[in-house]
Amino acid sequence: MPEKPFTWVPKENLLSFEHMFEFMKVAIDAGINKIRITGGEPLLREDLDKFVKMIYDYKNDVDLAMTTNAYLLKGAAQKLKDAGLKRINVSIDSLKPETAEKIAQKDVLKNVLEGVDEALQVGLKVKVNMVPMKGLNDNEILDILEYCKERNMPVRFIEYMENVHAAVDIKGMKSDELLALIGRRYNFVDEGLEAKSPSHYYALEDGYRFGIIEPYKDDFCATCNRIRITAEGDLIPCLYFDEAMSIRDCVRRGDIKGAAAVLKEVVRTKPEKNRWSEVDGETSTRAFYETGG
Repeated sequence: MPEKPFTWVPKENLLSFEHMFEFMKVAIDAGINKIRITGGEPLLREDLDKFVKMIYDYKNDVDLAMTTNAYLLKGAAQKLKDAGLKRINVSIDSLKPETAEKIAQKDVLKNVLEGVDEALQVGLKVKVNMVPMKGLNDNEILDILEYCKERNMPVRFIEYMENVHAAVDIKGMKSDELLALIGRRYNFVDEGLEAKSPSHYYALEDGYRFGIIEPYKDDFCATCNRIRITAEGDLIPCLYFDEAMSIRDCVRRGDIKGAAAVLKEVVRTKPEKNRWSEVDGETSTRAFYETGG
């Protein structure tokens, strides 16, 4: 990713926090009760805690979460908690500095782990995501599970998601491989899919839970009720979908009814299945860093 935020997007195309908040109010009033701030990397956006506080002050029972790589989390965690953020998801793909640097193409691990510790200390709930990749970090699956278990942080193992932007030489691990590996050390029970979450959860004998996200399975889409909005104001109905409708012009001219109509239409036309098929090879061409997880 670029060293500076949004260097690939003309700044005039980005919505201000004030304009984005106008749409957040539309969404909340329409019944949305969970908002996740993601990216790219959301902490690259200066004064993000002020945007969080705008949402919290408008409706303090909204489930406000954030997905972050945690590189900039240390020093920001307290401000985010004070602003109303409730929990964060953090990607930790390795506990080895050299492996983490290979994956991130930057020396990140020390910052990430310190950021996680600070988030826990200030009272944020933390969930960890790991993408196991064969020959790269697949020998750390149990280490990361135990790191999370010691800190009472749920971990979710995510099957490697392929699209036209993904590295073709990387091979992920399927759920049966992951479960077999974990089963060598732990006994666990299958708890099934969790509500509207894409995670399939399992519980160890001591009650600790871990999840697996299988984006290739049909039930990955079955309970999805999410939409995404980019920093430029594009409403995207699905992570694996290229089509979008924009609310940017509406909110900039104060046309709240127009923005609400766009939201309603995007929800109405949300696809039943993502555009990712192993059979016919059809896939979305949108880069994940544009829409987040």
